[in-house]
Amino acid sequence: MDFNLKKRARQDVKVEVISLEAKYPHNVMLYHYPPTEDIHIDEFEDLALERLRLLRVFDRATTKGLRIFSDDWKEYVNAEMTRDGLRGYLRMGMPSSGTKHEADVQMRRRDYLSHFILRLAYCRSEDLQRWFVAREMEFFKYKFAALSTAEIKMFLDANNFQIHPLTEEQKDEVKDGLYESTVGQSVSKIELLEFYKVPFTQVLDLVRTRRCYIKAGFAYVNTHDMVSIVGAKQLEEIELGMQAAKAFIADVEADERIARMIKSLHNSYTGKDYTVCRDESVPIESLDQLSKTSMPLCMRMCHEHIRSQHHIKHGGRMQYGLFLKGIGVTLEDSLRFWREEFTKKMDVDKFTRSYEYNIYHNYGKKGSMVNYTPYSCLKIIKEMAAPGDCHGCPYKTMDPTSLKAKLSAYGLSAGGIDEVMHFVSRNHYQFACGKYFMLTHNSTVEPTINHPNKYFEESQILMGNRQKRAPGPAPANNKLRTAIKGGANRSMLTGDDDDELWRIAETQEKVYQSQKGIAEAFDDDLDLTEIIE
Repeated sequence: MDFNLKKRARQDVKVEVISLEAKYPHNVMLYHYPPTEDIHIDEFEDLALERLRLLRVFDRATTKGLRIFSDDWKEYVNAEMTRDGLRGYLRMGMPSSGTKHEADVQMRRRDYLSHFILRLAYCRSEDLQRWFVAREMEFFKYKFAALSTAEIKMFLDANNFQIHPLTEEQKDEVKDGLYESTVGQSVSKIELLEFYKVPFTQVLDLVRTRRCYIKAGFAYVNTHDMVSIVGAKQLEEIELGMQAAKAFIADVEADERIARMIKSLHNSYTGKDYTVCRDESVPIESLDQLSKTSMPLCMRMCHEHIRSQHHIKHGGRMQYGLFLKGIGVTLEDSLRFWREEFTKKMDVDKFTRSYEYNIYHNYGKKGSMVNYTPYSCLKIIKEMAAPGDCHGCPYKTMDPTSLKAKLSAYGLSAGGIDEVMHFVSRNHYQFACGKYFMLTHNSTVEPTINHPNKYFEESQILMGNRQKRAPGPAPANNKLRTAIKGGANRSMLTGDDDDELWRIAETQEKVYQSQKGIAEAFDDDLDLTEIIE
């Protein structure tokens, strides 16, 4: 017997490396196959918030009543994308230059991954699904409208749409019908267009609006209206994907790293960080005048309540106190402001024992050492104000009669009050605030108000007291991600950037996690195959 070990032939396993360009070949894709790559938790959250900012641009355009794809709609969407720092997505909706850029391929990847990440957050209820699907379809059509005739052909071939343009002979047979049904185009331009023959049931929206020629059960659709056909396919893909995501959302939520984030994503604030005002300092002696000229209604009413009552409940102290910090009131001035008002009703010792600690805490100097961010409009609107409270959004909490009286007392005309109440009656409280801004500043441009501190900043810029900053959200703070890892709320933490605070934050990490209930720190990657597939 031969007991010598025989060496087995070694088989080399070849791993096929697929380039990003091969994975994401076009700006417009149907989001059919879930992504299979690993990404870090930080990128997971960044992609989700960036996508949410994008979809909110389309939501604001819809709420303003702009007709989709009209010139006003396109101008508004493009301007909002630029303002929100979404230039990568803006380029995806522009005609291709023909030159390939690595940044464009990377943007396609971000687009693809972020869509699937948001499926996890928006499959949780029918209301969330409807909002998500509507906004995603608007973005899909926005991108598709920028494709050239050649790119549309490539898209149809790549996604196995079994439809082909008519030949010249086929066009001649139905040319009279094409001339009559193609609105807004001259005969010469119609002859240059390509048309596709499809069952009329696939383009019922075009049939309903009489934008296609129908003969013998078939519709003849030009290139510009092909979005109606491919949009129906995209809608089907997204709806099926949402059902699949809903089926295993319980398994996803078992991962504490992402459960908290996806549950609260829809109500997340995605604008500029106002945790600390680095460039300006506002003396408390100017607050009375600023409340009349530059504060939104919610903050002006808090200020007036404090001045008249010399006290305000906890919810109001948090809302107004953080707002003051964000506009540039220093810790020392804030202590002085609250002490001077409250000690008109109580002695200094009671104020020190009961209220002083909270002010230090909000500025990140005591307790968990977290530099808290001012409240956004979304958070203020969600606040449930009890009788006697003055915080919350007055457009939501006040009855119409009282609100009209308040607006009148603040100098609005009857016509101006009606304009504000038009939005209030439709629960568009932020648009009501934007209209209030226009009327009180004699401005012809209505700002997008999503944060009280943004309202204040825009007012000061308009009055010439501050300079306009470059568009886009503040970049993520890398020191923070080193100091406190994991699921911490970045909007609450990004702030005072001095080294001492970061050293304190690092030593207080465990205390902060136990106090705030955030997930454990981690450094590993998320496998999107396990989560999404």
